[in-house]
Amino acid sequence: MNEETQKRLTALETRREQIYVSVEKTRKYFLWIMWGTIIMFVVPLIGLAIVIPMFMTNYVGSLSGLGL
Repeated sequence: MNEETQKRLTALETRREQIYVSVEKTRKYFLWIMWGTIIMFVVPLIGLAIVIPMFMTNYVGSLSGLGL
């Protein structure tokens, strides 16, 4: 290979490494965003699954105390 071709290959290799590092950072960022979204969606659902039955028990109990 001539010198110019070698320089271009070296430059391309350097740029490829930079792109790889950038893509890995982006992938990790999206992974954290995905986990955050899942946690922020699932935790309230679990809370609602616990709270709604307790609320319904209290609500029905208060209605039965009215003599309806």
